[in-house]
Amino acid sequence: MLQPPHSSLQVAAVPAQRVPVRDRDHDAPWHTEAVCRRDEAGLFFAPSKEPTAARLSREEAAKRVCARCPVMVECREHALLQPEPYGVWGGLTAAERRVVLARRRRRELELKKARAAGRIAAAG
Repeated sequence: MLQPPHSSLQVAAVPAQRVPVRDRDHDAPWHTEAVCRRDEAGLFFAPSKEPTAARLSREEAAKRVCARCPVMVECREHALLQPEPYGVWGGLTAAERRVVLARRRRRELELKKARAAGRIAAAG
């Protein structure tokens, strides 16, 4: 199993679309190129009882690090597939990742319904 650049609790995987991996050394895990490996890990995870203004500022700073990272997409997909419940991963906070996951689930449900309706219409 891949070891992420910064650690958190891991939860059962949720199905999602795979994002193509960039052209690089395929023997090395994606996180070896993560920019956050060189930055302070505390930037990506909230300390206990962090005031809202401080959290927002810290999250924006973490997102700036993510924005210049060559493996941001791979990191984001890792966090969505796990799903990672805490921290900034791939430029998204935990709350933003929950929104993305909810949209993916809704889209998958709509596709299933459309396929089922197409089969019923074709059969009738």
